[in-house]
Amino acid sequence: MDPPEGLPPPEDLIACPGCDALYVAQMPDPKARAVCERCHRVLIAPRLDAGLRIIALTLAITILVTAAVFFPFLQIEAAGFGNRASILDVATSFRSGLLVLVSIATIAVIVLVPLARTLLLLYVLVPLTAGRRPARHARGAFRLAQEMKPWAMTEIFAIGCAVALVKVASLAHLEFGPAFWMFSVLVVIVIANDIYMCSWSIWKSIEDAE
Repeated sequence: MDPPEGLPPPEDLIACPGCDALYVAQMPDPKARAVCERCHRVLIAPRLDAGLRIIALTLAITILVTAAVFFPFLQIEAAGFGNRASILDVATSFRSGLLVLVSIATIAVIVLVPLARTLLLLYVLVPLTAGRRPARHARGAFRLAQEMKPWAMTEIFAIGCAVALVKVASLAHLEFGPAFWMFSVLVVIVIANDIYMCSWSIWKSIEDAE
């Protein structure tokens, strides 16, 4: 991808999110990618039938996040005592004082923000994939979904729990519940979803459909 010469229209430009280098946006050849010459970050990577795959993965994320809230996450037994807890139990365990804010933040970054982001993506992608006009306020919905991405920390929570549980395993008997395995699968699905999603292609599809 070559840097722009002169002053092309703003809608024809793309900025690298890594180093802010500016380029003229051009659709690469099939199975090719547009890469920043300065920091080598992938800027455009369209994939065949990516829309259907992203929708399928997004639906899977929505189902897993919703179900994992209510299923048991972990059971701990030590010294003859045992306890089983779900994500909802942990998030609502603090009901007074400043710890209420911890509960709200926990349930937000683990459940509410990821769930809201997946619903926004479905709202934008389903009409485009079906060959229809974009949904009302599709641009704003997709922009909001992209801004929420750093705050959707479900997979980070799953990885953090796995690391913490390794240290606790020597002190008590642990049994992983269905929610733990749902979060484990969720990590893989989120990574695959990010690989298939090309933000520039979605913006371009919205523009062309309008």
